[in-house]
Amino acid sequence: MGAANPTVGLVLAALGAVAFSGKAVIVKLAYRYGVDAVTLLMYRMLFALPIFLVMAWWAGRGQSGLSGRDWRGIVALGVCGYYLASFLDFAGLAWITAGLERLILYLNPTLVVLLGWLLYGQRMQRRQVAAMLLSYCGVALVFGMEAWGQRSGNTAWGVLLVFGSAASYAFYLVWSGEMVRRVGALRLVGLATSVACVCCVLQFLLMRPLSAALVAPEVIWLSVLNATACTAVPVLLVMLAIERIGAALTAQTGMIGPLSTIVLAAWLLGETITAWMVAGTVLVLAGIYLFTRAGRRGA
Repeated sequence: MGAANPTVGLVLAALGAVAFSGKAVIVKLAYRYGVDAVTLLMYRMLFALPIFLVMAWWAGRGQSGLSGRDWRGIVALGVCGYYLASFLDFAGLAWITAGLERLILYLNPTLVVLLGWLLYGQRMQRRQVAAMLLSYCGVALVFGMEAWGQRSGNTAWGVLLVFGSAASYAFYLVWSGEMVRRVGALRLVGLATSVACVCCVLQFLLMRPLSAALVAPEVIWLSVLNATACTAVPVLLVMLAIERIGAALTAQTGMIGPLSTIVLAAWLLGETITAWMVAGTVLVLAGIYLFTRAGRRGA
C-alpha cells in the first residue's frame, strides 16, 4: 500500500516534522509566563507519561518478559538519553531563539557518526566530513549573528546547552541498537521515555517547592499541547511514515522541520527572519542532506 500511494507517507512525514518543530515555539511561549525549565519540563513529561506507558504496553503485548539486564539498559537509556536531552534542550531555549535551537538539534546525525568514530573506530568518508563542516558553518553563522545582537554570553550558554542535548540524544541512538533488537523499537521508546518522565517529575520534587507547581493556566495548556501534539503524536506520525516510504525518505522529508520552526517562531514569537538566518539554515540543510547521501553511498 505504501508503494502504491507514497503521497500519504510523505504527508505523514511532513506533519511529524512540523509537529516536532513546534516544541521549541511552545516552550518559548510558556517562558513568557515566568515559569522555569525544571517546572515546565515536569509538566510536559507528567502529561506525556500516560501516553508513553500505553505505547509501551501496546508494543509489549504478546512479547516475552524483560530481563534484569533489559531493565537496566532501559533505565540507563531513559536517563542518559531522553531525560538529559530534554532538560538541556529546555534550559537552552531560555537563552536562544527557537530557530537556532532547531538547527543545532538537526546536527544530530553528524554527532551519531562522530561518536561511532570516537567510540568504535568507524570510518568516516571525506565527503561526510566536508558536509559536516558545511552544516556546522551554518550553525556558526546564525549563532554569530545572534551573539552579536545580544552582545552577551547568554547566547553561547544556550548554544552549549542545546548542543549538549543533541549529543546526549546521539549517545542514546548509538547505544540503543542492541536494545532495539532485543526489546523492539516502539516498546523501547515507550519504556525509556517513561523513565525520563519519572526523572523529570522527581527532579522537580527535589529541586523546587510544591508551590512552584502553581503556574499560570496558559502554562498548563501549553504543556498539554507540547506533550501531545509535539511529543507523542509526531512519534506515531514518523513511525507510520517510515512504514510507508522508508527511513531514508522520511528523514529527507524531515528537513522541513527547521524551516517550519523559523516560520512558526516568526509568526507566534515575533522572531525576525534575517538574511543571515536564511543563509545559515540553507547551509545546515544542504550539509545534512549531503552528509546522509554520502553515508548511504558508503554503506
